[in-house]
Formats: sequence, C-alpha cells, structure tokens
Amino acid sequence: MNRRDDLLELTPNALAALANVGFVKRAQKDLAAGRAPVLDVAADGAVAAHFAEEGVLTRLPPGCTLRDAACNCTANGMCRHRVMLVLAYQAAFGETGEAGADGAPPGDALSSSFWSPAGFDDAALAASLAPSVLAQAEELAKPHPVIEVIAADGDAPPMARLPMASVVFYARHSLAHARCDCAQGGGCVHVALAVWAFRQAGMGNASDGARATVAVRSPKDECATGAMGPTQDERAGAFIARCGDLLFGLWQDGAAQPLLALDARLQALREQARVLDWRWVEDSFDELEQLLRALHARSTRFEPQRLLAAVAGLWARIEAAKHADKAEEAEASPLPAHHLLGLGVKGETPLDRLRLVSLGASLWADEADTEDAQEGADIVFADPDTQTAMVLQRQWPRAKPGDAATAVRARRVAGAPLHQLGAGQVLTAAAQRRANGVLNIGGTAKQTGVLPMSPTAWDQFSEPLRWRSIAELARHLATLPPDFVQPRHVAGAVRILAAETLIVRDVCWDAAAQVLHADLREAIAGENAESESASVLHLALAHRAATPHAVDALAGVLAGEWGVLRAVAGPVHLVAGVPWMQPLALLTGQRAVVPQLEAAPERPMALPQGFLIPAQGWRALLDDNLTWLTHRLRQGLRHQSGDFVRQIVERSANLDGAGLRRAAHLLSDAGEHWRRGEQNEALAALSKLTLLATELANPKEDIPYWRRQVAA
Repeated sequence: MNRRDDLLELTPNALAALANVGFVKRAQKDLAAGRAPVLDVAADGAVAAHFAEEGVLTRLPPGCTLRDAACNCTANGMCRHRVMLVLAYQAAFGETGEAGADGAPPGDALSSSFWSPAGFDDAALAASLAPSVLAQAEELAKPHPVIEVIAADGDAPPMARLPMASVVFYARHSLAHARCDCAQGGGCVHVALAVWAFRQAGMGNASDGARATVAVRSPKDECATGAMGPTQDERAGAFIARCGDLLFGLWQDGAAQPLLALDARLQALREQARVLDWRWVEDSFDELEQLLRALHARSTRFEPQRLLAAVAGLWARIEAAKHADKAEEAEASPLPAHHLLGLGVKGETPLDRLRLVSLGASLWADEADTEDAQEGADIVFADPDTQTAMVLQRQWPRAKPGDAATAVRARRVAGAPLHQLGAGQVLTAAAQRRANGVLNIGGTAKQTGVLPMSPTAWDQFSEPLRWRSIAELARHLATLPPDFVQPRHVAGAVRILAAETLIVRDVCWDAAAQVLHADLREAIAGENAESESASVLHLALAHRAATPHAVDALAGVLAGEWGVLRAVAGPVHLVAGVPWMQPLALLTGQRAVVPQLEAAPERPMALPQGFLIPAQGWRALLDDNLTWLTHRLRQGLRHQSGDFVRQIVERSANLDGAGLRRAAHLLSDAGEHWRRGEQNEALAALSKLTLLATELANPKEDIPYWRRQVAA
C-alpha cells in the first residue's frame, strides 16, 4: 500500500486552517465516540471513507486538496466528512511501521522540523499546478516582486508572505495542502511564487523561524543581470523630477495652501506611479493626500509630525531606490529597488474565507464645520492562520451633535455594528485586501458572522505580531529598518504584548495635555520590578472629542474593573529605547475592552496629576528642531518672517555647539540652497535633516526615559 504521508502530516491546526475549527472539533468528537468511517485505501493511494449510518461516501485522491475531495453529502463546499477522513486515516495508519513514500523511516518525515518548500522541484510544481497557473506565475514574477519567507519553527509551518497574499505549507509531501489566503485558497500562482522564493533564499534546511527577503524570479527568467533598473529610464527620471517639484512646493508654499492648487498634481503623480508599477510610491501619495485633507478638515487623525515624516519618507524612498539601482550594477545592494518601490505588487486581492480576530479600533472625526465633514473608524484585524494584520477602514458623513442613532460605534458594516466588530471575531467569505493591508468586507450579512472575543483570543498569535516579553519587544523594534525602506503597511506598527503577568504602575493623568499615561511592567522572578531599569511598556491615550469615553474605559481597565490585565495591543514605537503604545484593545480576565468603542460612564480622574519632564540637552534640541520643521512645512518657507535666515543661523550654531555637527550642516545647507533657489538640493537637505533628527531624537538604547513630578 502506498502510505499517504501528506495526510499524516496534517495537524489539527492545519486541518482547522484548511477546513475550519468547528469541523475539526466535531470530527474529533465523533471519532472519540466510535463513529469512525470505514476506510478503503486504493493501490494509487486514494482514500475513501464510508459513513454507513449517513450513507455518505468521501474520496480523497493523492494530490487533491480537501476542498476538491469528492463527497456526496448535502454540504455546499467544505464538510466535516473530509476532516474525519483525514483523522480516521491518521488513527489507522499513523503508528504503523511501513516506510514512507520516499523510502524514509516513517517517523522521520513527520517529526523533523528541518524541511522547506524549497524541496519542491519543478516536477512537483507541474504535478500540482495547472500549466496556465505556472504561466501566470511567470508573468507575475517578471517585475521581481519581493517575498518574505519564514522557515518552520517547531509546530509553526513554513510560510511565505507575498505583497498580495500569504502562503502556508502544511505538508512536506504535497503542495495540494499549501493554503493561500487568496480567494482560490490553494493551487494558485502564489504557491508557485512562494516555492521559487524559498529556493532563491537558500533555505533548504533552515528552521527555528529563520527569515529571508528575496526579489523572486521564475526559473526561466535569465535577465537577473544587465537589465536597466526601474529608476534609470527616461520616463522614470521625468517622474522623479515631478515628485521633487511637488515636495519642494509643499515646503515652499506650505501644506496649509489651498488643496485646489495641489489636487490635480497629486492625482497626476499617483496615476504616473501606477503606470510605472511603483506601488509603494503610489500608496505614499495616497497617505500624503489624506494627511493634507485631514489638515484642512481639522480632523483628529491629523498629526503634524506624521506629515513631516510622510514628505521626508517619500523623498527618501525614491532616493534609496536610485542608490539601490546603482549599487545593483556593482552587485552591492542589500535591498533591490523593486523592494523599495513595490514593483510587481498587485493592488487588491479577493480573499478566501477568513477568521479574523480584532486587535482594536481607532475612531476619528473632522472638526471643521463644513457640509462635507466626515467621521470614521479603523479596525485592526489579524488572521490567525497566516499571522497577517490588516485594517478595515470606513467613513461616513459626520453625525450631528447629540444624534445618538448615528454614533460611530453604532454604524454597521456587513450587518454588524462597529462596537461588535471591534471587540469580536469575524468569519467572512466576502473580504478583499489591498497590498498595504487595507481590508474591505463586502457582501451581505449572510456572508459575514461576528462572534465575541474570549480572553484567550490572542493566544494563537506569535512573533513578530505577539510578544511575551517587553524586553524582547523593545529589541525587536530596535532592529527594524527605517520606514522608507520597508513595504508600506497600515498595520505595520501594531503589536500585541501578552506577558505572563502584567503589573500596572505609575498611572498618571496629564490634565494639561489631556493624556492618560501608565507603565506596564513584567513580574520576572529574580528581578526588582520596581527598579527604573526594569522592562517597561508605556501606554499613552489622549482624550479626543471623537472618542469621549476612551480614557474612562482605559482607566477602568488599569484599575482592574474587568479583572486581571492579560494582554494589550496597539501601534508601538520606541522613545529613547522604551516602547510606547497607543492601546487599541486590552484583554482582561473577563472580556475584551476596546477603549475607543466603549460606552463607559464618565469618571473623575482620581489619579496623580503629573506631566512629563521635557527632554534635556541635545535630545531637547532635536525635539525643538523637529517641531520647528513641522511649523515651517505647514506655513511654507516663502511665508516666513524677515528673521527666518537668522533663525537658521542660530539653530545651526546651537546644534553644532551640542556636538550635532551633521544636523547643523544640513540645516545650514538647507537655508543656503533655499536662498539660492536650488530646489533639489534644498529638498534633499530638509529631508535628510528630518530623518536624521527623528532617528537621533529617539535613540534605540536602554536608558531611563521619563520622570514625573506628582502632586501630593
């Protein structure tokens, strides 16, 4: 008999991903109760399961996915009989001493974690994928899209993260059990691209979650060298020049200039980026336009330093791609230009049926009193099967004050109110995802269901999304490259912290800034949790009119009103070596709490009234200069007062006196180039100064980071 090692390799978690958790639990229960089907294994390895009591016959030939297995039950699509066939086969043949299909001892193929999809050769791909699929994969590989491959790590199977989908390999003996989260679910072009990526990464025997990033090429692609880089042709050069004109125009005339003067140019540049297939540049222009509109609408989602970072980051991404092209000619580029620009990244991908777990929500509203004022919500979800985060974005015309019926938390998406979506688990068969992680759930209420989220809902996530140590999270953040060389992702900064024991310390209400601060520490044996050098995650949540109950809800969680704090999720970044998080959701011993979607009663802040002591020395100088740059970008350089040149001279001298000579020279050069009308040079100096000051102002080192004066 030809033993089916591919079926023996499918763990309950793999079956849950290929089918669903409910079918797996039901099948396990039926088998435990003695209701196993009668198996018939053919000479070619085809397995048939006879369910005599139900009159059902299920058949699974080799190389066939669970979804494509033949079953004569009444289910439309996946059913529990397919899952029971696999579990019954494992129970019958999993402990036999027969040799595997490749001649290896039966235990080796199943117990070893040292395997990689790189082992699937061209013959295996041809046997599992249709010729038309392979041809389409070769077309998709022509722009050399960048793919991250992740080796197996214990029970975690190998995975490939494509810009448009994620592929998980659940069996080393069959590509039929590779699951893709696209609408096809498997047997698709993404599987071929993922296999090629593992081969090129040289990860044939890698394990322990090793990672690599490659610009994938098909085996037939022989133009790996000698081709002109994406930034080097005449059309790209003209586009880069127009991008520089727009960015310098923002510095020159100010971000507060009428949008009417910028709309046409932004639309034209976005369209040109789409034609060039520079997906991340196109997405950068989307973000820039959203920030400019938020500025004019006085929206709560506008952040001055985020606009500064967006302008400098867009310039830096294009410049980095130009340098990468030159370095690739000399075979010395650590990152290809394709990776920096997002070539080969498709815009939107329909997804397979999904189970999404909420990681919280953020609400916003335009405060300008205009007829077109908007309000909206961003809900962060993560897929447990692929460990992929994504964001559902919605906006509506702003409700009138006091109109409770149209409060944002009560708005409905796919038949469910936002406050349920933001604190629940979503099962949907009508989702699409953009390459930057923006999620869209369409269809009807019948295609989407919402379940409450348990206190253990985040336990199924792992690194780099979920961390069990604050110190490890800080080290991870310190190793991340700058944003402008990473693929753009709307949920790229979101992380989960779920340490064994989280201790809430130093809760403080800053009445002047209207911000609630708190420190979370770990209870680690043998360490003094009270020491200033202990690992700390700092939480900071500001009061906003769009979320009037958020601070009250967070204060309730920190006070233990819903039980012991188990985990917290939200965007996190380093401030002087310490991770700071805006909490979007918290899991307690009783339930999930999403502060911005809660209807918590207002409470007096019976907390110490404290404030952050301003940074001292050169860090204060850098913070001050970053703030100064944000004001110059908003107002425009041409609209500065007569002492503008004197300000540059004084600030440059102060930076130089503090030992920040590179920053001082950049500021001085920016003023000199602007005075001479040297547009490209001035833009470069301003962008470099912004990036340098941002990096230096938030050094990635483990030092005490804040002190607070607390009123008696």
